[in-house]
Amino acid sequence: MDIRKLQKIVVSALEDIKGKEIEVINTTKLTSMFDRLVIATGDSNRQVKALARNVQDKVREAGGEIISTEGEDTGEWVLVDLGDLVVHVMQPTVRQYYNLEELWQATPAQRRKLTEQAAEE
Repeated sequence: MDIRKLQKIVVSALEDIKGKEIEVINTTKLTSMFDRLVIATGDSNRQVKALARNVQDKVREAGGEIISTEGEDTGEWVLVDLGDLVVHVMQPTVRQYYNLEELWQATPAQRRKLTEQAAEE
């Protein structure tokens, strides 16, 4: 499935169940493991699980493949692996703690530079 189509399906599925702070990060220049990272927030365990389940359902309906899911037991952070696109649905405190946006939006060289600057201060 085309990555743009898959991305649109995922974002739509998250919006359907009122996912918050949906962010799409293009990772093609950062890693060869996947092309897109989608991060969204759910307010409770139940909503996080429902968001991840809806993503899986909508992708399957469109003919896409779910590689794996993790974290559905607790519902604090559910990862849905769609191959070229990885979805992280998290509760607000978990998302704030791990701050995946910062991690994946900077290249390794940019991260080294930021680390060096912080050490000098």
